[in-house]
Amino acid sequence: MNSFKKKTSAPSRAARAGILAGVITVSLISLGACTPSVEVRGNTVHPENIASIKPGKSTQNDVIRKLGSPSNRSAFGQKTWYYISERTQTTAFLAPKVMKRQVVVITFTKDDLVSSLKTINTTKAKAVALAAGKTPTSGKSLGLFEQFFSNLGRFNNK
Repeated sequence: MNSFKKKTSAPSRAARAGILAGVITVSLISLGACTPSVEVRGNTVHPENIASIKPGKSTQNDVIRKLGSPSNRSAFGQKTWYYISERTQTTAFLAPKVMKRQVVVITFTKDDLVSSLKTINTTKAKAVALAAGKTPTSGKSLGLFEQFFSNLGRFNNK
């Protein structure tokens, strides 16, 4: 009876180098996925530009020249401009973390002069809890059949 013995040998030097290269590649890709990405949104205003705006002396044109266009303007009441910026950091699949948030609020007089200038940053921010549920609306709540049958007979043939 012939018995065949299977010869086992250690992986060749080229195979070991290939395995090592694969392990290093996977490790580098894994580390790269954990590198945090930083995003900056909004109109970042430098402190020296804010300091150059003087209430009672600077005009709207001065503010635009020094800070650029505002992120938002008030729709009602006093003329108020808002310069809003935020810097966030996101690591892998985790939720973004706010690193810095700044809101510059500039209020103008009727003569378009700066009346007040206020800077609000992350330390002064307050968390606002969102209300759960739905916003109630006035009116009648109709079911499926009421909606369907309420339109019967409302069509005019002209």
